[in-house]
Amino acid sequence: MPQNRTLSQRRAALEQEWARWAATRAAVPGDTLLRTEVVQSWQRSLPTVDPGCAAAPADDAEIGARWAHSPLRGPVTELADELRSITDDSGFVAAVTDERGTILWSCGGRVMRRRAEAVNFAPGGRWDETHMGTNALSLALRTGQPSTVFSAEHLVAALHGWVCYCAPIHAPDGRQLGVLDLSTTWDRSHPLAMSTVRALVSAIESRLPAQPPARGCELRLDCLGTAILTRSGAPIRLRPRQLEILTLLALEPDGYTPQRLQAAVYGDRPVAAATLKADVSHLRRATGGDISSRRYLLTRPISCDAVELLAAIAAGDVATALRLYRGPLLPDSDTPGIVEWREYLLVGLRTAVLSSRNPTHLVEFGARCPADAEVHERALRLLAADDPRRALVAARLHNALR
Repeated sequence: MPQNRTLSQRRAALEQEWARWAATRAAVPGDTLLRTEVVQSWQRSLPTVDPGCAAAPADDAEIGARWAHSPLRGPVTELADELRSITDDSGFVAAVTDERGTILWSCGGRVMRRRAEAVNFAPGGRWDETHMGTNALSLALRTGQPSTVFSAEHLVAALHGWVCYCAPIHAPDGRQLGVLDLSTTWDRSHPLAMSTVRALVSAIESRLPAQPPARGCELRLDCLGTAILTRSGAPIRLRPRQLEILTLLALEPDGYTPQRLQAAVYGDRPVAAATLKADVSHLRRATGGDISSRRYLLTRPISCDAVELLAAIAAGDVATALRLYRGPLLPDSDTPGIVEWREYLLVGLRTAVLSSRNPTHLVEFGARCPADAEVHERALRLLAADDPRRALVAARLHNALR
């Protein structure tokens, strides 16, 4: 209770300071409770940020793709269970941004996550100083140092019910990659929260690769109608099981727990966990150590035709999707996880083709799926009466209906 009274008094005093600033949009002469860095941030922010705004603006760029290619994705995903445990147990919400202050990833309990989403403290939200004024994320990004912002120290009034703890994340070469933030309601303010943030940032930084991959040494996995891994065009010999594991990891950017990967690879078969570990270890050596250990995931995305197919379908680029689809995913595999993804990719492509109004797409897909009568029927509806391809499609439909 004494702690809450102190926090309440501090919050009330800061609200008064904020009200003085909001009334004049400038510093008020005399003593102030505001820290120097907060005053300076308010002065920089006021020309571009409305203190009465309701939420952070959204970044229009594709956040999912940016997160998939962020160097922070691997380390953060590996620590995701620990971050979720901290946020769920303590009533916090966690967020990771890029170097510009756009949130790429977040987690938290249901109640706190809902409150955070109300102010767009969620993937896609822009929390740099220019867009959201004074907050812990913007200060940490600007100063390169850990930062705490309590209640009405936030320039935006919608954030006065929050306290935020933030620290920057640096690459081994010193570049600032983004920040990690833990936020909660002002009455849960606690001095140990910043220690937790620092420890988590250290854990993330320790998992970052020592240096970026050399140009020209990229891995390429082709698994549609074939099964081959190459580095700079040269094939890398892997056993079928290891190619299956690599394909699953490429298609699941958030990775697998050891138990889930074992189920995806072996199903209900009684296989020792050491067998999976041995295959992953061999795969890790073959890929240059780009697979994390506590949670199996690719710490650096690889080029993969199945992943490109998914992206083409999502973008509505049916022509590219058809070009990429040279056949079923790892056609000789009966691994449960591969079978599931094989069906998912085929259904996704088929749905995109049936939704297309370009008859060429249906003719091409029909050649690969000659038993699919629905595809041939739609192709005939779209083909012009004098299109010479009608005869071929009609023959395919006849055979499909026999």
